[in-house]
Amino acid sequence: MAKTPLVELNDISIAFGGVQAVDNVTVDLYPGEVVGLLGHNGAGKSTLIKCLSGAYRMDSGEIRINGERAEINNPRDARAYNIETIYQTLALADNLDAASNLFLGRELTTMTGLVDDGAMESETRKVMGRLNPYFQKFSSPVSALSGGQRQSVAIARAVYFNARILIMDEPTAALGPQETRMVADLIQELKKQNLGIFLIDHDVHQVKALCDRAAVMKNGKLVGVVKVDDVTTDDLLGMIIAGKSPEGVAA
Repeated sequence: MAKTPLVELNDISIAFGGVQAVDNVTVDLYPGEVVGLLGHNGAGKSTLIKCLSGAYRMDSGEIRINGERAEINNPRDARAYNIETIYQTLALADNLDAASNLFLGRELTTMTGLVDDGAMESETRKVMGRLNPYFQKFSSPVSALSGGQRQSVAIARAVYFNARILIMDEPTAALGPQETRMVADLIQELKKQNLGIFLIDHDVHQVKALCDRAAVMKNGKLVGVVKVDDVTTDDLLGMIIAGKSPEGVAA
């Protein structure tokens, strides 16, 4: 594993109206690694990650990217550090096809300034070939795609625009077993390409299956960070519910 983490979230704190949503939390992420963020709703996992994505400004703490201190005040700043977020809603335009979604707001144009549909489809086919070679529905609106295929489009968009750090919010929620396997394969492919992924979830089985390490939060505090191979699903559930790390286990 690389010596320098891709991301270091150091002593991050943020409060809303006197409620401490995140309380001095420290988590890191290495290239080619998936770190799961686990906890009940309201544990603070999404709030923590929104400080990295630029959706929230932390009250105190420090973010380092590749060992260098990073100033992230908004999503544009995050993008400049090659951080992309794939929300559960996927933020896709249902009536448009995969290529139009991939380049939404960043369309390729011809010399005369017209939208270059051919070039956009060609680029989409290239990136999809790397990520999901079975994807064929290039001319269908994304509303006609399955959940896993829609995830492919959202991930392809992030990867095409040079994401190095990917934030995924419950990527397998509401997907069937086959679709979940497709997303798992996509995540493995992204790991091979040395991306680092923060995966927000509350399903311990998914975190065990998809992640290298798990950071468990409860009531805004970090319970602990563990290697998923060193713990059982019951250990993880104990961390979530009781707020205690299992004996003798640390990442």
